Amino acid sequence: MQDERIVELYWQRDETAIRETEQKYGPYLTKIAYNILCDLEDSKESVNDTYMKAWNSMPPHKPGILSTYLAKITRQVSIDIIRKRSSIKRQTSEYAASIEELGDCIPSGETPEQVVELQLLAEAIASYLRTLSPQVRNTFVGRYYFMDSIGDIAGYYGMSKSKVESMLYRTRKGLKAYLKRRAIRYEAREAVRCDEPAAGRYYP
Repeated sequence: MQDERIVELYWQRDETAIRETEQKYGPYLTKIAYNILCDLEDSKESVNDTYMKAWNSMPPHKPGILSTYLAKITRQVSIDIIRKRSSIKRQTSEYAASIEELGDCIPSGETPEQVVELQLLAEAIASYLRTLSPQVRNTFVGRYYFMDSIGDIAGYYGMSKSKVESMLYRTRKGLKAYLKRRAIRYEAREAVRCDEPAAGRYYP
């Protein structure tokens, strides 16, 4: 069934929408959840919660790309599950591994977890990703948004694992430099605004 029709079923409050979503996107969403949680039962819980959140959010939302919309919900639900169990012990997973990789490319004092949660899709990083080639951009998003393993990414693009690791390393270095430049420009702009006479300031 086409995505547009599935979304229409959600808007019509037809429970067939959940069955069609599960049939079309169940394995895809389970993979995203498992990459983060590294536990099959927790992954099933995350995907089931995704269906419920999709049901409760449509309407008013009417996603243009259903797969992306569902993936975002699954990712957030899975990270919430990670948080709940982290007080006991964080298990080894692609989520933990990819978070650790990002740690060195953040110029501020924020933790990588905060950056991933709050800034990964923010305009600064999105702007940086737009400067990359499609393959490099998709490799980065696959690793740090969908939490794909290095092996999976290598398989998608027919590359060796070492090439994927090298590509991600260069991209992280570029991101670190880009964010640092953005931070410097922001600080300089704010300093200029603070030096302006009060009457001359304009805050949009």
